[in-house]
Amino acid sequence: MRLLPCGSSALLVELADLDEVLGYYAALRAAPPAGVVDIVPAARTVMVAIDPAVTGLAALERSLRDTVAREDRRAGGDLVEIPVVYDGQDLADVAELLGCDVAEVVRRHTSDEWTVAFCGFAPGFGYLTGQSEWNVPRRSSPRTKVPAGSVALAGEFSGVYPRESPGGWQLLGRTEVAVFDLDRDPAALLSPGRRVRFVDVRDTSRGAR
Repeated sequence: MRLLPCGSSALLVELADLDEVLGYYAALRAAPPAGVVDIVPAARTVMVAIDPAVTGLAALERSLRDTVAREDRRAGGDLVEIPVVYDGQDLADVAELLGCDVAEVVRRHTSDEWTVAFCGFAPGFGYLTGQSEWNVPRRSSPRTKVPAGSVALAGEFSGVYPRESPGGWQLLGRTEVAVFDLDRDPAALLSPGRRVRFVDVRDTSRGAR
């Protein structure tokens, strides 16, 4: 662990890998140090911000050094189900990369329980990590337009495109669930720590719950 200053009211915690980030973030969520107003995980770091009127960076540093990453890093977050129509343009390619057929790709994707590790790339875009081993390379040639609602894989992550945008992830299917909606509070459906299960359906009228 390495602690770095981040402005005048935050510290950046550098950790070894994503697993340690998830466990450390889960520990901070379960028992946040006094005065903490925001905790933001990323792939290898966790940013912790305080209210300077309540506490100081020295006290925060002591608390962060005493924090022990949780082993049950996936526990605690609520579960959202996302119905998916699995008809993505890259399904056959992903099956070939994984050495199985398309039905097995869908079975693996829907049977895994995913956790939102962190957010980025675009508002509402969550990087979801599963409990199974996933190692799917990005497309060699990114698309200039990926439709909103596309469900995709890249590396160890799965994700849902919140809006039309360029992208190089492998497309598995699509959902009608809006993962980012400015008229909803909170606007982002997928926040760090939340658990996600994808459901293979043709009828998407169920929506998220």
